[in-house]
Amino acid sequence: MAYAASEPGTTAVAPALAIKILVAGGFGVGKTTMVGTISEIRPLHTEELLSDRGIGVDDTSGVETKITTTVALDFGRITIREGLWLYLFGTPGQDRFWFMWDELALGALGAVVLADTRRLQDCFPAVDYFEQRGIPFVVGVNCFEGARRHDPVKVRRALGLNPSIPIVLCDVRERSSVKEVLTTLVTYAVEGF
Repeated sequence: MAYAASEPGTTAVAPALAIKILVAGGFGVGKTTMVGTISEIRPLHTEELLSDRGIGVDDTSGVETKITTTVALDFGRITIREGLWLYLFGTPGQDRFWFMWDELALGALGAVVLADTRRLQDCFPAVDYFEQRGIPFVVGVNCFEGARRHDPVKVRRALGLNPSIPIVLCDVRERSSVKEVLTTLVTYAVEGF
């Protein structure tokens, strides 16, 4: 016999809810690092060594010391409370792996587009992708050491963003900074997109 949660002596069980968030952006912008910094579980990474096959195909300018690349996705999880989780899916950044994005985007609440102001043009495809599909997104400007800091107003103008899209300066190596970016995204997607 099933009991209604409102009957004396019974407790209501909240339904479980998983919220899917994408982390996108150009090659070497910090997507894998962001997922790994915040995930409470050991993140799943599909990293492979850069090889000779990528020469002339992958643009490594500005990230010459990078030796690996995501070839499918990164995955991490955050428990908000009992029965409520954020699932993070890091997308591959190179053009040749963009076919994965449509599958990864299915059912996503929103996305973080990571940007590196030294190579701002690398995040244009991600911005275009989410704008064209009507998926809410925020821009996280990953503040790399030694990189010049730019006012978010100038970044917005350079990206041609709608004034309502949040821009957050962040350091994806810092858990509190990643948390701020994700909180901004969820608030934006739920309250006002």
